[in-house]
Amino acid sequence: MADTPKPARCKTAPAADSALPAAYAKLGLFTPADLILHLPLRYEDETRLTAIADALPGRAVQVQGEVMQCDVSYKPRRALVAKIADNSGELNLRFLNFYGSQAKQLAVGNTIRALGEVRGGFWGMEMVHPRYRVVTAEAPLPDSLTPIYPSAAGIAQNLLRKQISAALTQADLSDTLPAPLLQRYRLPDFAHSVHTLHHPTPDVPASQLESRTHPAWRRIKFDELLAQQLSLRLARNARRSQDAPAMPGQVELTQHLLAALPFSLTAAQQRCWAEIHTDLAQRHPMQRLLQGDVGSGKTVVAALAAAQAIGHGYQAAFMAPTEILAEQHFHKLRHWFAPLGIEVVWLAGSLSKKDKLAACAKLASGAAWLAAGTHALFQEQVEFARLGLAIIDEQHRFGVAQRLALRQKGGQPHQLMMSATPIPRTLSMSYYADLDVSVIDALPPGRTPIVTKLLADSRRDQVIELLRERCRDGTQAYWVCPLIEESEKVQLQTALDTHAALTAALPELSVGLVHGRMHARDKAAAMSAFQHNQVQLLVATTVIEVGVDVPNASLMVIEHAERMGLSQLHQLRGRVGRGSAHSACILLYQTPLSETARARLKVIFESSDGFHIAREDLKLRGPGEFLGARQSGAPMLRFADLEVDIDLLEDAREAADWLLIHAPENARRHVLRWLAGRQEYIKA
Repeated sequence: MADTPKPARCKTAPAADSALPAAYAKLGLFTPADLILHLPLRYEDETRLTAIADALPGRAVQVQGEVMQCDVSYKPRRALVAKIADNSGELNLRFLNFYGSQAKQLAVGNTIRALGEVRGGFWGMEMVHPRYRVVTAEAPLPDSLTPIYPSAAGIAQNLLRKQISAALTQADLSDTLPAPLLQRYRLPDFAHSVHTLHHPTPDVPASQLESRTHPAWRRIKFDELLAQQLSLRLARNARRSQDAPAMPGQVELTQHLLAALPFSLTAAQQRCWAEIHTDLAQRHPMQRLLQGDVGSGKTVVAALAAAQAIGHGYQAAFMAPTEILAEQHFHKLRHWFAPLGIEVVWLAGSLSKKDKLAACAKLASGAAWLAAGTHALFQEQVEFARLGLAIIDEQHRFGVAQRLALRQKGGQPHQLMMSATPIPRTLSMSYYADLDVSVIDALPPGRTPIVTKLLADSRRDQVIELLRERCRDGTQAYWVCPLIEESEKVQLQTALDTHAALTAALPELSVGLVHGRMHARDKAAAMSAFQHNQVQLLVATTVIEVGVDVPNASLMVIEHAERMGLSQLHQLRGRVGRGSAHSACILLYQTPLSETARARLKVIFESSDGFHIAREDLKLRGPGEFLGARQSGAPMLRFADLEVDIDLLEDAREAADWLLIHAPENARRHVLRWLAGRQEYIKA
């Protein structure tokens, strides 16, 4: 059925090996082979006709009738109205925006087949802007449902349908799964599945198509997950074929660092360090993710890895996404390593040219063994004499290209990534399947539990009084301003206004301010004043989300908590509870709350378990928050839903191992079908 109001001109479908028009790139389609996996969003049933008298209001139906009248009406507004009739009754077709050519198509005496929703109108029952075409009275009905595809400007549905139908006849649809796998997992063959989804017959249950539970949909989702698993395993195998410096055994520097620490490692920290130590002893690059909840002690485990590398004569680089976090790492590392005779240099964009050149010279000569910094570490002018280990904190905030740039400073150094955002099991099994994962699943002893309170913004005055009392007693507090993603300038102004209001309301306190647009030196000075208790209350934007460690701070107030994601709220809450004082986090919210916001706040109020919070966040917001910039290197799943299709994910993991051992050529063809041109998506 032609799209209206302006029928598209037919074009010849391209050959199987030719490129598609440039407009198709918006849909991620580059060759006709890509069209095979461009699957419908929904379907319309044009396989049957409904008598006009039987068309019920509110339901989409297809009717056919002869045009009895066609005029431009001006009541209740200008529109082209055609009246059609069949043996059972009459129906108006109303077009509010129309072309002159439509009046000719809808000429009296023509037979029209129209599809749309029937409703009551100004002059009786009508369809508004139905899809229609001119037909002969005996024109046959299609024998399959009409697919509606994801589209973009300049790409008409009827053209997409023609090109996809042509691709289905020309493309290689031979199965990449051997018979044993089809039987084991009870999967239909690939060709039958794609034909079913592009052209389902009317007897296919509509509910199974909509819910994507039909066997054909399960095959497609299985194949997509399998392609991801295969590609990740191939990337992992490729890395294991590369050479990296082996750093085995116990080194004196590591033992000295452990002995100098004023605390003992927890059992979880010891286990993770043992896993990393084993990796460093191998002759292929380590690619390990160290994850743990807020305050679980990841930094000291990473410092032990750095000591192991330095003890073997290699340099280590410690990269963090923000200057606040990177500088805290620098001070902590220098505090630990300087007494052991190891020079640590600091490298960030805010350094003067002279200081930057001096730091670069020490790294290039090997005089400095350990570097801490931001993305400045992977700039072109930075050279390492002998980089053996790259440590990347909050790794999901860096893109593939950035992580690659740091790794390439040393050929193939070992890589340790850290994340305070626990990765749910389903993501570990899918997007992170190429990494080895260590989990610090216990907090150090002595941490006080944080009490979380939910308060409406109308009780702000009570919160300010609580701040006054707590700060008078000698503790410190944070006040985090709302996250307004649409405008950094608006967020900055909100922070400035909040700082002014709190300064006026609490004249006896020293109120500091930190926001993302401050010069790095001013930001560092404000943080230093807060760390040394020269400032009692720190007003901040979410730049303090990770890494800030002030044990004396025991109260956190977060404005507009309903706007933030669960993981971010958990990270911010983790800035308190680091000392011996009882700590609290107050979440201020504005009413009315949406259902999603209510669900988020309920989770954060009831739980302090980072892994539980991460699982709930995945359900509410999908995988994007966890993957972060990794998305630029890994294709998001188009069809499979990790929460719903966990059984398929587990089967795909098993099938990937079987294919690589028993049918490697099938594995290669499968990856090529799904990831052609994107096979190297997991580079870092």
